[in-house]
Amino acid sequence: MSENPVPAGPPLREILAGDARELAPLLLGAVLTHESREGPVSVRLTEVEAYLGPEDSLHPDPGSHTYRGPTPRNAPMFGPAGHLYVYFTYGMHHCTNIVCGPEGVASALLLRAGEIVDGLDLARRRRTTSRSPADLASGPARLAKALGLTTADSGRDALAPPFGLVLPPGPPPQVSSGPRVGVAGAGGSDEYAWRFWITGDPTVSRYKAAKARVRKPAGAAPRAAQPGRSTFHQR
Repeated sequence: MSENPVPAGPPLREILAGDARELAPLLLGAVLTHESREGPVSVRLTEVEAYLGPEDSLHPDPGSHTYRGPTPRNAPMFGPAGHLYVYFTYGMHHCTNIVCGPEGVASALLLRAGEIVDGLDLARRRRTTSRSPADLASGPARLAKALGLTTADSGRDALAPPFGLVLPPGPPPQVSSGPRVGVAGAGGSDEYAWRFWITGDPTVSRYKAAKARVRKPAGAAPRAAQPGRSTFHQR
């Protein structure tokens, strides 16, 4: 007598079409792979942040790049789910997000930190300033660099070659949550405690609150904007 087949779960893209705040802890332990011309690098995700939509949406998020509405830069955040949103910040760093939520509804998960589980030598060549394996992808800019991702990859499908995303077989033993790193204003408050990390994992980045803004005296000349700097910034 044959055993009954185990029913298949929903497709990964369907899973990623859910609420970013609920998906964030589920992606901890997932492995993202980029197989570039130089070779493959895989990262086990240990820290992510959820970001939602514009101020006139059902779930406004003052910390999100989409808060003021759609632009050519943030267009990938509006879907479809499972694609990459990669942006360049402060004129020197790339940061990577996996888009989630229903198509047309802005949301994404910023990949803040992870452990290199494949392609360690290549990741080290890309991150020559790294002091240990634990800090190779500890922080969003480090993670993007270790994977070899740039704005040229923004909008590409993370679920199709040369990329791949594999969910963990089960949840981590313990997950912590708290305010998002370096987000100014209300978006960085406890009301938006949408940063999730594997408790005690050595690759998790350090928490830093946004720097307080210094008010200029009346009549002072405005300072020129720096490239990539924004009040509503996914860092």
